[in-house]
Amino acid sequence: MTSIRLWRPVVGALAAAALLVPQAAAAQDPTPVAPAPAAATPDRPSYDVRLRSDADGSHWTGRQTISFRNSARTPLRFVDVRLWGNGHPDDGCGTPAKPSPVSVSRVKGGTPHPLTVRCSALRIDLPKPLPRGARASVSFDVSIAVPDRAHRFGRDGAHRFLGNALPLLSVQDAKGRHLDPDVGFGESFYTLAGDFRVVLDHPSGLKVPATGTTVRRAGAPGRTVSTSVAHGVRDFAWAAGPFRTKTITSPDGITLNAYWTAAVPAEGVAYNLKEGAEAIDEFGKRFGRYPYGEIDLVMNTALEGGMEFPGLVYLQTQEDSAVEHEIAHQWWYGIVGNDQFSEPWLDEGFATYATWVRWGGDHFCPEEPDWPDDASAMTRPMDSYANRSEFMKIVYTGAACALAELESTLGSQEMAAMLKKYARDHWFGVSTTADFKRAAQAATTKDLAPLWEKHRIY
Repeated sequence: MTSIRLWRPVVGALAAAALLVPQAAAAQDPTPVAPAPAAATPDRPSYDVRLRSDADGSHWTGRQTISFRNSARTPLRFVDVRLWGNGHPDDGCGTPAKPSPVSVSRVKGGTPHPLTVRCSALRIDLPKPLPRGARASVSFDVSIAVPDRAHRFGRDGAHRFLGNALPLLSVQDAKGRHLDPDVGFGESFYTLAGDFRVVLDHPSGLKVPATGTTVRRAGAPGRTVSTSVAHGVRDFAWAAGPFRTKTITSPDGITLNAYWTAAVPAEGVAYNLKEGAEAIDEFGKRFGRYPYGEIDLVMNTALEGGMEFPGLVYLQTQEDSAVEHEIAHQWWYGIVGNDQFSEPWLDEGFATYATWVRWGGDHFCPEEPDWPDDASAMTRPMDSYANRSEFMKIVYTGAACALAELESTLGSQEMAAMLKKYARDHWFGVSTTADFKRAAQAATTKDLAPLWEKHRIY
């Protein structure tokens, strides 16, 4: 995430038909793939989506099919699909006059239950129990209406932003079903890496940046069909509008596609492209080469802060940009996944720390963490934070300070080597706090227990 604004420490406060399964992504990138834990199911999802937009990209309708495998030892009897577009506190189940932004109908491949978790969770019972290692699929019609607000799933003038709009498979693991709510700040998402093929039929006057590699062809008169394919990603986002565009290539060969609204100043575009190209190459050297080949930088002046999605980031550029932080998220949660509701520090703290390292370690950390109360801890879930300010203080700054102190304990070179191995070991997989603590302790003979206790990393 970051729909929360990030600032450089030197100028102010910081936080701020069939599809290939993930093994195909591994074949394209030399970094070893660590599969998701056996208990996390359904895994190896493939999403096949076909949507058609109205005249200005405000409404998209079509059909979505999700194929998946049961990786659990026990038969899989149902799947949960998350309609995160309904998760915003202003939406939920909506009203007759203002229905939920995302709706599904005509479900095939299973029997749907009524929506739960404020209409953001759909349980679909499978026709028969799915054995371990077997695949199945469900499909449904989907309707997406972009809300009238400045938000990652919202709009800015003539521009539409469709982050968290596409229904996604939820996860069942040793902890059970993950049906966590959207708390209104940060992220509550937990998905497994899979593959997407998304076909968007839209007016030719709309530019449509999207996750993955996109091929465009002429459709019906006045319309374009954009087909985007992405492998080894946890989500898919897009935007639509009369964007201005520019493409550059980083020194290491990564394509950066810039899309921006007319209100974005030229210096903001130039900054994001320059810093984005440098950051994606630097993080690739530090954590493992960026595996997707290209990334879209979608810039505006209305949305708060920025927001990361695989291969696409939203950037607010009215005064400054969180481009380095959002690109760091391509590794921390994008490539190395985690349960963002239960352990948000594993992505926000790591992305913040990576940004600090890129800035030359320029940051301020107090001698002792300043906890709001005795019950506070780095490893508390999203719904334990009283407000956004407390969340940012602990999960952004506090977590990054813990990692900075770990670097001081291990040594800079040892920290870099440990993080690169940690990323490689969990590439396209899911990591936990316990996994990271083991990786850090394995990199040193020093007892790290006092550091974990000091920063309440339990």
